[in-house]
This record gives sequence, structure tokens and C-alpha cells, in this order.
Amino acid sequence: MRNHLRMADLIPAMEKALIDFSAGKVTQPVRSIITVDPPGGFFGMMPALTPEGLGIKIVTFYATNAERGIPTHMATIFLVDPETGAPLAVMDGTLITEMRTAAVSAAATKLLASSSVKVLGILGSGVQARSHVEALRLVRNFEEIRVWSRTAEHAERFAKEIGAKAMPAEDAVRGADVVVTATNSKTAVLKGSWLKPGCHVNAVGACRPDWRELDDETMANVVFVDSREAAMKESGDIILSGAEIYAELGKALAGKVPSRANETTVFKSLGMAVEDIAAALLVYRSATS
Repeated sequence: MRNHLRMADLIPAMEKALIDFSAGKVTQPVRSIITVDPPGGFFGMMPALTPEGLGIKIVTFYATNAERGIPTHMATIFLVDPETGAPLAVMDGTLITEMRTAAVSAAATKLLASSSVKVLGILGSGVQARSHVEALRLVRNFEEIRVWSRTAEHAERFAKEIGAKAMPAEDAVRGADVVVTATNSKTAVLKGSWLKPGCHVNAVGACRPDWRELDDETMANVVFVDSREAAMKESGDIILSGAEIYAELGKALAGKVPSRANETTVFKSLGMAVEDIAAALLVYRSATS
């Protein structure tokens, strides 16, 4: 998978996928979830028909896997020929999930963050945090990266890997031009009072209707989502704060609404099947060319 998927190719592919989705060119039901309790896991089904492909991602999320030393998120993607219904490929979806999420945040950052950003603050130290550093460095030049994690040892290790500094969450965020929240937290880890006016936030955790990463003050800024319908059903940050959604990111990327990039912006990312299908098609075409 790593031999066939490049972040530099993935970012424009995600931009197109988001634009197609918001233009109504994609058939995509909101993710269907089965709760597996005990041990408290989730089994998600994410189908989509896009202008370029047809398929489904099956994804699991088990937070307790972190204690076992195995990924908390695992996934498989099944691609089908939309002309005949014939199976084309079954592939690992874990790496795709990791990379496409960061690529979408990079697309948001490219559009919504100032071109003169200098400081990146990351709350989280897992695979999503690592992938976001790779992706965001392709769209902005950061002079400083700051890291916080609930486990100080993880924050220090991650910071050392990427040439960053580990510090308390508030210190990591204050003065940062771009902020990423990529945690498994069920309660808010980011306070709006910490945010620099005009900064941009990419929020990729808290994918359940009763989970939060962002407090109400953060959500009072200009809020973009990947899917308005999904956000109103799945995002605790949106639902519990009563936040007003300004626009889907795809509409802003297409120039259908102003980006409001000079204001403090929040991109609440939940992840969509259209993104997974677009990424899987990049892999499939590379592998079969």
C-alpha cells in the first residue's frame, strides 16, 4: 500500500472528492455503525458511488487496542467495477484512512490558513498526528511544531521523531497559526480562549455524537465540515455545542462560498467513503498500471 500511495497525489484527489460530494455527484449514505459492547468497539460500514468508482470501507474502532499495542482503527476497502458490479480489489484500508484524513486536513489548511503561518500545534501523538505532520508540511512551511499528548512519554517520543517540542496543551496552542486535534478524547481538549485570532483548526477526533474534542468557544468560530448531514448525526462537537455550520469544505474549495480565511476557522472532519474510494482508486490504478 505504501508503495502505491503518495501524499502529494492524495491531497488533490481529496480536493476533487470533496468538491464532487458537495456538488451532489456522489451517492453516499451516512456511515452505519454497530456498537460492539463489550469491549466498547465500533464497526462501521461506509459505501459510496462516485463519478469514478464504487465500493465500501469496513472500519473498526477499538480504543482499548492502544493498551494491546495494536491499532485502534483498522479497515478494509472493497472496490467494484461500477459498469458490471464485478469485484476489482480488496485492500487494506487502515493506511488509507490514516493518510486520506490528513490529506483532507491539508486541503482545508491550504484553503483556510494564512500563507505566512509559522507555528503548528498538535494535540495527539498517534498515527493521525504523524500523518498530519507529513501532509501539512506539503502545503505550509512551519518554523515550529509543538506537541501535546495525555501521555507525556508519547508526546516526547513523537516530538523527537518529527523535530518538535513537547509541552502542555495550552502552551502548544497559544500563538499557533494552525492547530490539529487528533485524539481519542471524549471530552474537550481544546479551549477557544487559547486560539490565536485568525488561526485555523483541523479537528479529526470525536467521531461520535456524545464525544467532544473542542469546547463551545472554539465551535463559535467559522465552522466547516466535510458532510453537513453526517456532522449533524455523528459529531458531538457540532451537536452538543449547537454550533452553526458555515459550509461544507467542498463548496468552499469549489468557490461556491467565500473561504473567510482571514477569520478563525474550524474544519470538523468526520471522514467520508468518497475519500476512501478516491484513495483506493489511486492505489488500484498504480498497482495495475
